[in-house]
Amino acid sequence: MLKFLKNVTLSQLQLFRDLALCRSFSKAAKENGISQSAASQQVQEIERLVGAPLVDRTTRPLALTSAGELYLGMCRDILRRKADFDGELSQLHQRTEGLVRVASIYSIGLSEMGRLEAEFAERCPSAHLSIAYHPPARIYAAIEADQADVGLVSYPEAGPEIEATAWREEEMVVAASPRHPLARRREVVPFELNGVDFVAFESELPIRRAVDDYLEQQLVDVRVAFEFDNIALIKEAVALGNGISILPRPILEADVRQGRLVAIPLGPPRLSRPVGILTSKRRKVSPAAREFVRMLEEQEELIPLPIT
Repeated sequence: MLKFLKNVTLSQLQLFRDLALCRSFSKAAKENGISQSAASQQVQEIERLVGAPLVDRTTRPLALTSAGELYLGMCRDILRRKADFDGELSQLHQRTEGLVRVASIYSIGLSEMGRLEAEFAERCPSAHLSIAYHPPARIYAAIEADQADVGLVSYPEAGPEIEATAWREEEMVVAASPRHPLARRREVVPFELNGVDFVAFESELPIRRAVDDYLEQQLVDVRVAFEFDNIALIKEAVALGNGISILPRPILEADVRQGRLVAIPLGPPRLSRPVGILTSKRRKVSPAAREFVRMLEEQEELIPLPIT
């Protein structure tokens, strides 16, 4: 029987496997994107090459002959071996290339990425990170379009094609210039922010909505002096004395050490920013990307998020 294999294509093997499963030429043809007559002709050609009938066409639904059952076993074996080969070859390429494409929001990049790159390089010397910084919506799109392997965002949301896992909760604090009247305070309660000049994120960003909700719940009305779409510009405006802001504590650590900004605890009640990891549900992540995610997982306890 093996002598005819050189004349049989993988698509014909798949067609016969599907025919055996569906017991219908029309259904098998639809599964393979061809017409019913083309499916019938291909099976007849296989039977001619085998030299024996493979399908009993007198029954409804169709049944396989004894020779057809033997042929089906061979089809399944070849197709399984081909799938295993493709998967192992893909993993081999990924291990060889060792590239992990990370899409991150600006704030995580500013505060974390240098440390994460160094730790990953020590952990996986043969792999490397390719990091791009985007607004949140662009990161979700990059994961869906296979332009990124791992996404790092705040306020993560799962979706039909996106797996979202909570990474950590970051304390939100009042960021102010050392010259601001609040700068010497050990803690700021929300009502003390009434009427202050405020440097905010742009309105479409999740962090802006979270801060606005918090202030509204505490009956606080601030004067928004400036709006920016990234953390660097907000910190610069605050350092220049254009108002205070409410920002995640980790991204202020370097500025506090340099004396450019002060970070004042906020509350009660406290406010925190959830940060999460995005991956694709459709694609299997590479070994290098899986190791990068595992490295993140070891730093903080992770909690799966529901689809929204």
